[in-house]
Amino acid sequence: MARAELGAHVSSAALAAVLLCAAPAIAQARADAAEPEAALVARAKAIHEAVFTIDTHKDIDPGLATASSSADPEEVARYRRKHDPTVDGDNQVDFPKMRAGGYDGAFYIVFVAQGDVDPAGFHRAAQRAKLMFDAIHRMVDRYPQHIELALSPADVRRIHHSGKLVACIGIENGYPMGKDLSRIEHFYRRGARYMGIAHNGHNQLGDSHQGRRPGDEPLHGGLSELGRKAIAEMNRLGIMVDISHSAKTTMLQALAVSKAPVIASHSGCAAVRAHGRNLDDEQLDALKRNGGVIQIVALGAFVKDDAKHRAALDAARERLGVPSSGKLRELRRNGPLPSDLQAKLLELQKARKAIDAQFPPGSVRDFVDHIDHAVKRIGIRHVAIASDFDGGGGVVGWNNARETFHVTLELVRRGYTKEQIGAIWSGNTLRLWEEVEAVAKKLRAANGKNGK
Repeated sequence: MARAELGAHVSSAALAAVLLCAAPAIAQARADAAEPEAALVARAKAIHEAVFTIDTHKDIDPGLATASSSADPEEVARYRRKHDPTVDGDNQVDFPKMRAGGYDGAFYIVFVAQGDVDPAGFHRAAQRAKLMFDAIHRMVDRYPQHIELALSPADVRRIHHSGKLVACIGIENGYPMGKDLSRIEHFYRRGARYMGIAHNGHNQLGDSHQGRRPGDEPLHGGLSELGRKAIAEMNRLGIMVDISHSAKTTMLQALAVSKAPVIASHSGCAAVRAHGRNLDDEQLDALKRNGGVIQIVALGAFVKDDAKHRAALDAARERLGVPSSGKLRELRRNGPLPSDLQAKLLELQKARKAIDAQFPPGSVRDFVDHIDHAVKRIGIRHVAIASDFDGGGGVVGWNNARETFHVTLELVRRGYTKEQIGAIWSGNTLRLWEEVEAVAKKLRAANGKNGK
């Protein structure tokens, strides 16, 4: 069947040997300039068809897979474009776009924004997390002919070989566990297979790369004692520890504490684009020593300095009287946009084309620059891919699931082989996940012997 070869279908040892031998040859193996463009594209298409692609960070709306109660056909159609994954609609990822783009699977994200670190805040966060878990389960339950939930790398392979799309679950922000370590096992039983320590704001587990409010000081100087215990529990259960959004101190301490390799589920390289959300070379080196993987994220602001582009776009919005993106989302939830606002949005689209020409936003090429840097710095075994689609992600050329081939094409242009591309797209993430499972099995066996 088409797309039947998973990047991690070979054994971990065999994959390691292939990649270790191949990595030094990347620079030498850049695409032959004499190769005709049509031939290069055809070769890239064959590779993309063969490898298994998984995006480690795809955000969702809590209304995913719900139906409108409206009697108005236009309202029903509008609602479906936002909430029905079988419709080629307004989201960057839906089933038609996934199929068209060779985007085989994703970690659907249980995201909870950082709130107050107190019992009331923990309660609200737990309720929000439940809504997000419910949405993902509702999707796979309502559309079993299209997609299935994977709880292990073996599940991923089985589901993919069946011809279905693959859904996995990751948690962005450990905040909703509160101070109750047993909540982590609850999340595991609901399908979560990675969990981030923090988001945008310090929490009970550790310090974030930024405060929730301007001037917020770090709470712990890295990980809290509860954060250390949470990592131990994730190790025991087989949940991947995610250090994206964590402060550098938190990240380095997490690597020291974790008995299993960790991931940076959606981050970039600070050496390519200086940004607080990106990892510097010291962090990349530490991640390599840990055996971890950085999933390079295709979010424009993390990929390329876009300050001038954002300033020009904000000025155009203000001039035309167009609300912020957040306000627009809120308005759309309440019904069709007024005709005068729709006209303003069309004018903004025209203005954006001129702004894009003057200040080019981040592109697939810029995105792959981050992949290149990470591969050269720490080796191809430690690099994978994330989009942050439907949560702010997307670059020119890979702005939705339909355009996924363009990433593979750019990797081929730079001389990456089919085996290397398969490793970056899925093999490295699945290998690490298997290693996390193996550590969990050993820890549980040891605890059993000790009577724990």
